[in-house]
Amino acid sequence: MNKKEAIIAIIIITIMITGLIFMYSNKKVSSDYDFKVYFFNAGKADAILISKNNKYMMIDTGEESLSDDILKYLRSNNITKLEYLIITHFDKDHVGSASSIIDNIEIGEVLQSNSPKESEYYTNYLNSLSAKNIIPTTVLGDYEITLSDLTINVNGPTTIYDSSASNNSSLIVSITYNDTSFLFMADAENARIKDYLSNNSESYNFIKIPYHGNYLKRLDDMLDVVKPSFGVMTCSSTEGCEEETLEVLDKYNVKYYMTKNGAIRLLSNGKDIIIKQ
Repeated sequence: MNKKEAIIAIIIITIMITGLIFMYSNKKVSSDYDFKVYFFNAGKADAILISKNNKYMMIDTGEESLSDDILKYLRSNNITKLEYLIITHFDKDHVGSASSIIDNIEIGEVLQSNSPKESEYYTNYLNSLSAKNIIPTTVLGDYEITLSDLTINVNGPTTIYDSSASNNSSLIVSITYNDTSFLFMADAENARIKDYLSNNSESYNFIKIPYHGNYLKRLDDMLDVVKPSFGVMTCSSTEGCEEETLEVLDKYNVKYYMTKNGAIRLLSNGKDIIIKQ
């Protein structure tokens, strides 16, 4: 082998070794990061799939027009059962696809808020529950559930709010996985945020920004308490993610992502968090 051939051989071997290292690294990340959150590209609507060790739950279902996309995603990932379906409140951008999911996917338990809102989507939801003989749990105060080895707290209001009754009835979900923690605020507005903070002072690494990133005067108070490093806003190109909200997030050095730019994947191994979009 001459010098030129030797150099070429070394280059080829180096490329092969680099490829193997890359493949091993990706495999390691995939297996270690076993807590996963998928935010559907749902516009100004919430549809969030959470998984741990092949156990699944959803927080809200987006609008009715999203149902085909959700079912296609679940089927393509061989997801045939949701341990929990959480309907944080009954606006159409949260409950819209619930009936289709209940009709087509096995559900372990349905959790809902305490403030019914009459609409065709709410009626469809009730009819689908009845057809499957599912009695939903209305969450008042703190309610603990488990997903694989995770303990999850679902917090519901114990009162009906006079202002923005539906949004302020939002269930708030918090999850802790070893050294990482996650807070999902649904569409909580100022009154609900104030009441929640009066009884909860924990910090979280991640927050699902309330009310699609529409500006709320209590957001400053919330971020001061929660101190998140990362945040997600479920918004569209025309609704939500208001400039005042972005300014508050920048003030607290929160790295934020917006579903108007596409679906979002969050991964955690209990120590670190990776967010991809």
